[in-house]
Amino acid sequence: MQSLSQLFYEATGKKAGEQTALTASGSNRRYYRIESEDKMASLIGVQGTSRDENHAFLYMADHFMQKGLNVPKVMAVSDDEMNYVQQDLGNVLLFDYIAEGRKTGVFSAKEKDMLRETMRALARFQVLGAEDFDFSQCYPQPEFNLRSILWDLNYFKYCFLKATGLDFQEDKLENEFERLAYILLQNRMNAFMYRDFQSRNVMVHKEADGTEVPYFIDFQGGRRGPVFYDVASFLWQAKANFHPDLREELVEVYLEELQKYMPVDKDVFYDTLKHFVLFRTMQVLGAYGFRGYFEKKPHFLQSIPFAIDNLRHLLKHASEDYPYLIEVLQKMTEMKQFKDVGVRKPLVVRVMSFSYKKGIPADPSGNGGGFVFDCRAVNNPGKYERYTYFTGMDEPVIQFLEEDGEIAPFLEQAYQLVDFSVKRYKDRGFQNLMVSFGCTGGQHRSVYSAEKMAQHINEKFGVEVQLIHREQNIERVLNAKD
Repeated sequence: MQSLSQLFYEATGKKAGEQTALTASGSNRRYYRIESEDKMASLIGVQGTSRDENHAFLYMADHFMQKGLNVPKVMAVSDDEMNYVQQDLGNVLLFDYIAEGRKTGVFSAKEKDMLRETMRALARFQVLGAEDFDFSQCYPQPEFNLRSILWDLNYFKYCFLKATGLDFQEDKLENEFERLAYILLQNRMNAFMYRDFQSRNVMVHKEADGTEVPYFIDFQGGRRGPVFYDVASFLWQAKANFHPDLREELVEVYLEELQKYMPVDKDVFYDTLKHFVLFRTMQVLGAYGFRGYFEKKPHFLQSIPFAIDNLRHLLKHASEDYPYLIEVLQKMTEMKQFKDVGVRKPLVVRVMSFSYKKGIPADPSGNGGGFVFDCRAVNNPGKYERYTYFTGMDEPVIQFLEEDGEIAPFLEQAYQLVDFSVKRYKDRGFQNLMVSFGCTGGQHRSVYSAEKMAQHINEKFGVEVQLIHREQNIERVLNAKD
């Protein structure tokens, strides 16, 4: 068997230098970044534990590459297929690329653009990837079938549900599992089902022209199956923290792309998707139970509250097709070990300036808008021509407002009101607060006030502040302080 160093030399013609072990998350495969001694070449080396699994990946990678899909190029493979080296796509996982959005629940335009492109790429991957694909090469199953569904449901039952200590009637639960499996199998498709499609299996790679593009990795568990599973896996990933509105938008983006390749009935799609979301959530909890409770991997234990929180929301609109299963899941989410451990997310304060002529800003968190302060009682520098081309961030306007003296007492009173709410919101575990300042044009007084309020909150409470000057089309983030 050729070593990774030998394969590196075979692929690059250069002698391997430093090898750095990379985190493998839930996989038993081992990954290394291998650099040449002159630092001019870099590849990812992979050591597998199963030849069949490696063979599946290598077949898929070659097939997808031929279809023009974004996957890492395999550069050299050992004779026994246990080792191989592939293209180094860098260090940026999509999971990390959208970290700010995941943390706050408010995703930037840049993050949303990448999520949209990922959903479009998923549709292409599922359809184009299945063209001329030999599904007999898949491991461990060639298709999404009754056996694989029941495996996953029992994975949940034995590795998670039983570990909670909840009492349930196993025979009745098995009947419900069969009912759910029957529903899931009504939608057979000749599509490639990635199976573990989530943001840790997408790399954001910068192309030669500087464009950032999503690349798909770790697809070796894929098989023929319905497209719904991957959509559910990605958009309901435990730690993704996607707002329902964003989920719906991303599903629409996905469907728009999918319709280029096959007819889609949207009503049927959404109705079917909800069953797959529940199924995937149970499958994920089974994996978390096995990796966390039995293999003692803390990363998976930390993810359990997020998945339970997802499940709570799903059960509010659960299907009536399998009532006993829903009853058991409801009881499980109400157990003390899950009821007392919520997903506590940090407070994020959104501070905005705006023009009353264009209306008070909407609150994207859905909490109703918070504070709105009217700056129009303060002396307006905008009535003087010399300030026409300046904003409240420019020194001439700052000097005018501060020397005039009216803005300081106005802000002091605003600080007192907002400080009280920020403190209480932090104490009670609230996640969003919005503070808006309006003036006539949204250019001078409101911009100055929003700047000052954002700095005040960030410095006094250490929370993240998203600062938005709506009429100036300017956004900044004042990061949380440790």
